[in-house]
Amino acid sequence: MAYWLFKSEPFKWGWDDQKAKGALGEEWDGVRNYQARNFMREMKLGEKAFFYHSNKGLEIVGIVEICAEAHPDSTTDDDRWECVDVKAVCDMPKPVSLKAVKANPKLADMSLVTSMRLSVQPVKEVEWREVCAMGGLDPDTLTPVDGH
Repeated sequence: MAYWLFKSEPFKWGWDDQKAKGALGEEWDGVRNYQARNFMREMKLGEKAFFYHSNKGLEIVGIVEICAEAHPDSTTDDDRWECVDVKAVCDMPKPVSLKAVKANPKLADMSLVTSMRLSVQPVKEVEWREVCAMGGLDPDTLTPVDGH
C-alpha cells in the first residue's frame, strides 16, 4: 500500500469541509501540475493520505482515504487533467506542523520538506509511521494513542 499527502488552502477547502462530505468524499479537483496528476493516477482505492493545510496553518490535520481512483476532473473540459476522490477518515489528534516535520531528522527527505510546492505528494511508509506517531495516531489502526 502506498501513502500520500494532499495540500489544501484551508480558506478554499479545509479539513472541516472535507469531513462534512462524509463517506461519499469529494473530488480532489483543480490540480494542474503533471507530476501531481501522475501521482493521482497511481493511487488505489483504500490508500491513505495526510490532509495538509497549506498557506495558513502549515500542518497535517487529518487522514483521508482514496474512495475513487483517477477519473476526468469535472472542473475542466481538458482531458489531460484527472483527479481522485477522497473521504475523511480521522482527525490528527495533535496536528503536525511543517516546523515539526522539518525539525525531525527522520523526515529530512520527506517530499513535504524537499518538494514544498507540489500539492499532491507520495509519502514513504517510514514517514507515514513517524508523522502518525508525532500526531498521536497509531499508524496501523489510525486510532488515537494514549495521551492524545
